[in-house]
Amino acid sequence: MTSSTSHRSVPAISLSKVIEHAPDLVPLYKAAGSSVRAHGLEGVRAAVYLVLDRSGSMRPYYRNGTMQHLAEQVLSLSAHLDDDGIVPVVFFSTDVDGSTDLVLGRHHGHIDKLHENLGHMGRTNYHWAMDEVIDHYMASGSSAPALVVFQTDGGPSSKLAAERYLCKAARLPLFWQFIGFGDPDANEFAFLRKLDTLAVPARRIVDNAGFFHAGRTPGAVHDDQLFDQLLQEFPQWIAAARTAGVLA
Repeated sequence: MTSSTSHRSVPAISLSKVIEHAPDLVPLYKAAGSSVRAHGLEGVRAAVYLVLDRSGSMRPYYRNGTMQHLAEQVLSLSAHLDDDGIVPVVFFSTDVDGSTDLVLGRHHGHIDKLHENLGHMGRTNYHWAMDEVIDHYMASGSSAPALVVFQTDGGPSSKLAAERYLCKAARLPLFWQFIGFGDPDANEFAFLRKLDTLAVPARRIVDNAGFFHAGRTPGAVHDDQLFDQLLQEFPQWIAAARTAGVLA
């Protein structure tokens, strides 16, 4: 995991290294780089986490390769921000189902394999997964910012707990970028839209969350568009977190 923020304008992992270790990710790496530059994040160093929903309704997205592809997109983005080539991944449903490290060059089919070995797919509870990410970040000893890509196809069973965790986590240098899969007309995402707009500073010291909806067929969302959405609010959060003393 990265340990500091740098102002060098080079990617954390070079194109030549990606070509050497993960040639299949080169198009994704290049698309991510365009978004990083467009959002003024060149040279910024940040840890990247991925949280994946394993509730029962998520089964089709694992089956058709969407989840593996999302993981590869996030790994390609992380190569611009973190030099270790590792994205810690947390799977959740009713509780935390499992966790793993997605490693550049050893990423092929990794998400699919682990998912298949994790067994029962339960209900949807965000807060245990949030707790797992917070524990991992604290244990790392890092003071660098972290971008947490949190994927789900619905609101949590325990809304109060999720809200409480998000507000508490606002004092840590973690930005939670929620991404919704599924029917855009359903009420499933009303809660995430609420999290995105929780009052500052009444409820939390900074706005530490973003949300975007990737629709019923998220695998069809263009890579450029996905990266643009993942980074949409991250630069503003970095600035606000520095002002509030959350980030050094």
